Amino acid sequence: MRLRALVAMAIVLTVAPCVPALAEEPPPPPPATATETPAPTGETPAPAEQPPAPKLEPGLAADGDGARVIVEVTAPAEAVPVAGEARSLPGAEVVLQPPDTSFIVVEGTSESLAALAQDPRVVSVRRDRAYSPVSLASGLKLIGADQAQAEGATGEGKMIAVIDTGIDRDHPALAGKVVEEACFSATDGGAKSLCPGGAGTQTGQGAADAKTPMCVEGTVNLCDHGTHVAGIAHAVAPGADIAAIQVFSRIDDCEGGEACLSAYESTILLALDHVAKLKDSHPGLVAVNLSLGGGLYEGACDGEPEIGAMKQKIETLRAKGVVTVAAAGNEGMSGAGAPGCISGAVTVGATGDDDRVPEWSNYGSVLDLFAPGVEIDSAVPNGGTAVYSGTSMSTPHVTGALAALAGKSADATPDALVGKLTAAGRPIVYDEVTTPRLDLYGALTGRAPSPPATQDPAPGDGSTPDDPGDDPDPNPSSGPSPAPEPVDPPAPSPVPLPTVTVTVTVTATPATAPTVCSRGKATKTLTAAGWATEMTRGKGELPDETLGCYLRLVAKASGVFPELTRASTPGTAYRVLKPAGKTKLTQKIKMESELLAAWLNWAHGGVNFTAKISKSTTVRDTLIAAERQRLKGATLAEYTSILKKHVNARRIA
Repeated sequence: MRLRALVAMAIVLTVAPCVPALAEEPPPPPPATATETPAPTGETPAPAEQPPAPKLEPGLAADGDGARVIVEVTAPAEAVPVAGEARSLPGAEVVLQPPDTSFIVVEGTSESLAALAQDPRVVSVRRDRAYSPVSLASGLKLIGADQAQAEGATGEGKMIAVIDTGIDRDHPALAGKVVEEACFSATDGGAKSLCPGGAGTQTGQGAADAKTPMCVEGTVNLCDHGTHVAGIAHAVAPGADIAAIQVFSRIDDCEGGEACLSAYESTILLALDHVAKLKDSHPGLVAVNLSLGGGLYEGACDGEPEIGAMKQKIETLRAKGVVTVAAAGNEGMSGAGAPGCISGAVTVGATGDDDRVPEWSNYGSVLDLFAPGVEIDSAVPNGGTAVYSGTSMSTPHVTGALAALAGKSADATPDALVGKLTAAGRPIVYDEVTTPRLDLYGALTGRAPSPPATQDPAPGDGSTPDDPGDDPDPNPSSGPSPAPEPVDPPAPSPVPLPTVTVTVTVTATPATAPTVCSRGKATKTLTAAGWATEMTRGKGELPDETLGCYLRLVAKASGVFPELTRASTPGTAYRVLKPAGKTKLTQKIKMESELLAAWLNWAHGGVNFTAKISKSTTVRDTLIAAERQRLKGATLAEYTSILKKHVNARRIA
């Protein structure tokens, strides 16, 4: 069965009202009538019984297209009989049945999945969402790693796990340090396993090899991300051992028909279970690095149903003494993707050597730490090095710091280790939020944090921040730095054309480096027809790289694209924005055209989530409500009009 290979996590904003106001303010509630009986004074009326949550995730039964789903069952013993039932259903196929777990993975049509959800042994049926990689010397000095290592804080006797795209265990920078390997890689009609043997699961030496033929596309190694991440963690904690865990699969029909990598939630869950088992045989395992993410959440996402399984596994690891360190993401937004949005994880954003937050890094109260993430030089497969930027690069700085600190802090709990790092970090102050920037040497010695660095305007708005202050003095005995001399403000510069933020320089293989994708800086919106023109090769003003970036941002934020309707390439997006002439323009087609245009305007920077369309309703509220209605298939005409008039025709972001 050929199904969509990439399924992005839908955005869920916990502060959004269930039914937001739209073009007009809602009328006040009607006064009580004579038929209403108020509760007696002093007594609390019994709460109304809440209906049980639906087992089938909304949207899975809305369209006839198939989907890859995680089927959670009441107990591991029920997985086998439920898998048998799934195999008996027309249009359903069991693609993963791991032993001793309370879930299976099924590909099926909406009808077969709805039937499977009726089984009393089934707890939930939800999409098996896809995650992607969130695409040293100065950074090591900035966080005091060089000073910490000089005092013996190298992570000797400790271990870190890297859940990523595999690792080149033979790289000179890592030789002898990769002591455990495993691979959990999805296989279906669109995904190909990256395990060396071609199976979906493999353990032992070589299982997470990042140099297999499936990792190579022409002259580019698609699996370089994990080696780069591991190289950073190793540079911070050179004495720590590494467990390499591959969770990605190869997809050959990505944007532009090129190959790419994607990790399903189910494989990440299996990897986290594997880390828990490794802790039993390797007591020195202190942290697991997840430089990947899916979806986008403004705050902690612990209460979201689709997060429950991953949250539970992260909490289990924390209880066993293993800290989960996750990348915040590169959308330039206040918030984080999953698993970074889970409160039990340590979530990391990026800063440069000047302690400024780059415009592409996510930020906000959900973050625990910042760490260097701009132009980081680290290892890539086949013995080379490359300079990459991203919160993916920031995260292993913290993972390595935990190992180094644990090596010098006997019997320290995860909470104590994290507490030392957050207490010692240099405060980065922005938008009424303070997030510490990692200072390993400060955490090791207990010295007072460096003076705060204030960034105003806040990160993510595309403006040039003020000077955050001098770099921290590496000498703990030094006094405070003198105040900088005042300087004249720079002359205003023209607004740059909206484009992808690229901060990558390749110094060795691979030939093509990943870019950092962030929102544009447009000053106006485009209509659906305007976006259709942009998607037409040779007619629009935006380069293909920028359009590809915007479509990736939409895929992460939206629950409709591409989960229900494919719009991952300019060609497929064009067909949504401007259906073929002979296509019957149903209300669903009309709404999807305006909805995709609205998301593209957000990615383009032409409209912000916080913009008001009425006194109490924001663009964010409207997008979330419109997506809910699309998933339900209800009131489509009303929301089509609202999106067209109040979002896609705006001229002020």
